[in-house]
Amino acid sequence: MLSGFRFATLYPCSTAAPTQSRLPTSTMPTMTATFNRVYEAMLSDNTRRRVERGILAIAIVSFVVHLLLILGAEFGLFGLNPASALLRSPIAAVYTPFSFILIYEVYLLIYFLPKSISTYIAKQYEIITLILIRRLFKDFANLSLSTDWFKIKYDLNFTYDLLASLLLFYLIYQFHRRIEPSELRSVRQEKEKEKYIRIKRWIASLLVPILFLLATYSFFAWLRGFQAGTGKPDLSFQNINNVFFEHFFSVLIITDVLLLLFSLYYTDAFHKIMRNSGFIISTILLRLSFSVGGLLNVLLLLAAVVFGLLMLVLHNAFEKRMGANHMGGE
Repeated sequence: MLSGFRFATLYPCSTAAPTQSRLPTSTMPTMTATFNRVYEAMLSDNTRRRVERGILAIAIVSFVVHLLLILGAEFGLFGLNPASALLRSPIAAVYTPFSFILIYEVYLLIYFLPKSISTYIAKQYEIITLILIRRLFKDFANLSLSTDWFKIKYDLNFTYDLLASLLLFYLIYQFHRRIEPSELRSVRQEKEKEKYIRIKRWIASLLVPILFLLATYSFFAWLRGFQAGTGKPDLSFQNINNVFFEHFFSVLIITDVLLLLFSLYYTDAFHKIMRNSGFIISTILLRLSFSVGGLLNVLLLLAAVVFGLLMLVLHNAFEKRMGANHMGGE
């Protein structure tokens, strides 16, 4: 009794406890407010609309500039190489504004990340399909219309890309059909998971400067494609994908793994772990597609989207069967 009284007298709780708790309570609101301002500055609805208008303006200007450069190469101006795939045909000029539109699509991918994992994955599929469509415009400049269509490399790749773009468009449509019925439920569920939402916003906020740096670097790589005398005109197209999209999808793999790990704090539902794990595998397949060309590239793209779609279909069926409407959110 006496020792307890002495301990309480020498170390009174009324003086120690408030001193230790005062710092977190005073600093946390400030940190949260600062983060909210950063997030709103980069990923709010108003910012998205401004980015959209800015990207569209840049895309239009870049299209006109590219056409002028093609015209200049035709007349031997500016020291440009008219043999370059970027300057060979006016059709190739469509490639440039499409590249900026793809940058905006990547921004939308980041924008949707905190809102819905499924929509975030769907955006990955949409980006890959737009890359394929952009590649079709480049392939137009290399087509050789002859009876040996299926024996010529460029003609054969054009056929693969044409068919794959149709199939991917259909698969993405089916993917979105599976997202919409569960999206309202996920929004209500995420209201109870403020910490998980905050984590996803932090990750999305970190991805924005990464997007900016990679986009800037790929833009200068694109400019180098206009240099004369390289002897390898097609490398400029490949470099844009390798510099930006290949590296960015590597970042997305890390992002997907982090989202899976953090989601385990809020749900241990088997079907949701399987779905999120399947999405990681799908992203890895998309990343691998940048390392190969031709038919194997197309097969990897289709395999990635089909795998992700089947994972989503099985997840929805599992959730409906088990009545798991409150077992976890996006």
